[in-house]
Amino acid sequence: MTDRDQTRIAQQFIEAIPHARALGMRVDALGEGTATISMPWAEHLVGDPRSGVVHGGVVSALMDTCCGAAVMSHPAGPASTATIDLRIDYMRAARQGQRITATAECYHMTRTVAFVRAIALDEDDGNPVAAATGAFTVEG
Repeated sequence: MTDRDQTRIAQQFIEAIPHARALGMRVDALGEGTATISMPWAEHLVGDPRSGVVHGGVVSALMDTCCGAAVMSHPAGPASTATIDLRIDYMRAARQGQRITATAECYHMTRTVAFVRAIALDEDDGNPVAAATGAFTVEG
């Protein structure tokens, strides 16, 4: 299977998840244990109408989905995964009107648990919006 086929299948999977579809998530890249997923800024996702800042839960959902995709793309080929624990450190608000992109890496996998780290950026790619570390189930 080519990288393009794998990315297409991952996008179809993402579109089948109602919240991911509602948030407009798009699979930008998928590698061996890595994933990049982005979503557009949208007014209905704003948590503070005065500032136009996207709600933190939206960033959380993006990072969780991206981490899960990184686990699923790992060469060990797990059949399924679910979040055990996800710690997110919010560093700043994503800027109004800018696309948010999460990149995740599954850096270690045991027989039953995958360990992942991720970062979320808006269009200022030198200044992170959030960073995450997590543990995910692995089922063969």
